[in-house]
Amino acid sequence: MSTVIGSYEERRRAPAADASRARVLSTRSVPPHQSLDFWHDAVLATLVGMDIATDGPTYDATLRTDHLGDLRITTVECDPGRVHRSPRFIARGDGRDVFVALQSTGRAQVEQDGRTTELRAGDIGFFETVRPFRTAFPERFQLRIFAVPRILLGRSEADVRQLTARAVRPNGGLPALLAPLLDRLADTSEAYRTPVAERLAGGVLDLMAATAADLLGEDPAVLPGADRVLLLRIKTFIRWRLSDSGLTPRAVAEAHGISVRYLHRLFEAEDTTVCQWIRQLRLHECRRELVVQAPGSVSLGQIARRWGFSSPARFSRAFRSAFGLSPTDWLDRERASRGTGAAAC
Repeated sequence: MSTVIGSYEERRRAPAADASRARVLSTRSVPPHQSLDFWHDAVLATLVGMDIATDGPTYDATLRTDHLGDLRITTVECDPGRVHRSPRFIARGDGRDVFVALQSTGRAQVEQDGRTTELRAGDIGFFETVRPFRTAFPERFQLRIFAVPRILLGRSEADVRQLTARAVRPNGGLPALLAPLLDRLADTSEAYRTPVAERLAGGVLDLMAATAADLLGEDPAVLPGADRVLLLRIKTFIRWRLSDSGLTPRAVAEAHGISVRYLHRLFEAEDTTVCQWIRQLRLHECRRELVVQAPGSVSLGQIARRWGFSSPARFSRAFRSAFGLSPTDWLDRERASRGTGAAAC
């Protein structure tokens, strides 16, 4: 008999995980008859909304989540089951993250974007969160899920569509480097603190981006191997200097011994400009800090200057242009959705 967890509307949204420390949730903490409901709420609060089905009335599952710089790392260990992220869940999310998952043990049968594949132990898979997917786990399994901010992966939705439901085998090349690194970082994330955690996260993001580029088979004439490495290095340089309001294309180019024209050509290959990329990163960091700061503890101006905006007015204009709301209105809505109450900065 198949038991399906109730709908999104029937569940209360559980509190978001504390970004400052690892959090462990286990169905063993509740009575067996409540295990399925508990697990649905845990997955919704930590990952994304989805239907979960199992062949028994109870479910043995554990979830551990932590942060490493910009990466949110979630390790799940579960009984066999099936999950389905349907359009009704997607309508409630903003799709800001792409999931890069490492199958540590067991198997996963994945379906997305008209393709199916099987992930075996050691394989990596990309999951797009703004489109439906199905995954079946025929045996008990462990899965490491890295939630990667889409802007930091540097891939469009169309690019990610080509990466989903493909088993990335760690037989050689970049996947052979990435797979064991993800496994190790998921186990040791608590051991690293700022700034080491941020440096590690930046390196992992660069390796993920390079792996994605190889999988997409990009034309070497458009972005040669040497240029790809240089671009990854430039992006890391920019991430580390976002707080510098003097971070201009000329400053970036001079730091890498290239011309401004050449710098622009590197970013043109990714359908953006260096200025747009810097602005998007700064907005991402400002938005993240707005959420985690206690109400009234910091002003918009302080956050704006901390991430390289020359004035609160410029920050507010850029924020409204990107997200359609002022920073204060967006924060009020975000806090209300999380059940923490709204408060002006």
